[in-house]
Amino acid sequence: MNVHDSEMLAALLKADGWSVVSNPESADVIILNTCSVRDKAEQKVFSRFGILKEVKNSRPDTCFVLAGCMARAWGKTVLKRMPFIDLVVGPGMLHKIPEYLEFPRPSHPVVQIDSSDTVFSVDPELVDIQNRYSAWVTIMEGCDNYCSYCIVPYVRGKERSRPENDIVNEVTALVQKGAREITLLGQNVNSYNGSANGFPELLRKIHAIPGLLRIRFTTSHPKDMSDSLIGTVAELPKVCEYLHFPVQSGSNRILERMNRGYTRENYLNRVSLIKRLMPNVALSSDFMVGFPGETEDDHCDSVNLVESVKYDNIFIFIYNPRTKTRAAGYDDDIPLKVKTQRLEDLLKRQRRISMERNRDLIGSTVEVLVEGPAKRGENLMTGRSRQNRVVNFTGAVKSGELCYVMIESVSPNCLYGCLA
Repeated sequence: MNVHDSEMLAALLKADGWSVVSNPESADVIILNTCSVRDKAEQKVFSRFGILKEVKNSRPDTCFVLAGCMARAWGKTVLKRMPFIDLVVGPGMLHKIPEYLEFPRPSHPVVQIDSSDTVFSVDPELVDIQNRYSAWVTIMEGCDNYCSYCIVPYVRGKERSRPENDIVNEVTALVQKGAREITLLGQNVNSYNGSANGFPELLRKIHAIPGLLRIRFTTSHPKDMSDSLIGTVAELPKVCEYLHFPVQSGSNRILERMNRGYTRENYLNRVSLIKRLMPNVALSSDFMVGFPGETEDDHCDSVNLVESVKYDNIFIFIYNPRTKTRAAGYDDDIPLKVKTQRLEDLLKRQRRISMERNRDLIGSTVEVLVEGPAKRGENLMTGRSRQNRVVNFTGAVKSGELCYVMIESVSPNCLYGCLA
């Protein structure tokens, strides 16, 4: 979502007469659109601005903008650490940045972190997707779940859904510009309420758009993954057989403490239905290790869940406290060494499972949406399967086309083959 927000912001600025430059030294405005969901993301921003400060020293008129979630989380207090920033803008006010950059500018830093009742979007005609065959579309923002570790509700605000017609019109315009695959974005797309019958109805409307080949979406909250939604995904041919389904922990005790709103058994019930209706589905998930109070038994519950579900891929994060969240007040944090060991344990097991899952595909043929030449390997093209696996292959196919590739070899993160 942050990448897409940056893409839309760039489109707004270009429409206002600005142009992108290749290096910071020649820029009149430098914008860092930030994430605040984890401490590491914020530290990267401080480090990056520390480097960019040299530009400010040599060219004092360069305008520095801190945008996005970190701006909302820190507000004006960030100026105590980085007084050289000219503009602090939260995610709800990104559309205002072109206006703030107009001359004359204030001589003092401007802080605008108010929330917005609308979802940030721009005219799709302004967005450049040249040589891009996959595009993003934001359908909702914000979150009402208040998981005890998560800062998103505090920086992105309450859930807000875009009207169904606006989304359908945007997807239609992107397809007319060459997009073949659309990924629908939201903190919790399952709770989308911009149409009478929610997310399943939106999927059906988008599925009917001529020229669109594939539909993906992220992210899904397990407590809101209804039978109706699972059935709709299984029924519609354009919706890819790939679901990112974050569980965070395999322990009921930790899930309750996280305020996730479901149990391990609820989650596995959803997984069972998904696999029954979509036998070829690929599942990915998020796991958090070292949540306050997590015991070795709790960690083993997560390990057992990974072994049971057999995800195609998982993303593992070490817990770190975020300001304003309930978990930040817990006093039973886990030593970093233990957190790191648990992360490595889960990662090692998932690598083995990913390799096993991919080996099962050797000799099979998969549908691939071609993205272009592979970054590595001479005379190789690359694309993604419907299950979101990276596929590198030999053969002459144009970018943006669908082709079929016979898989000859694999790694944990990639399939290799030739045109079928």
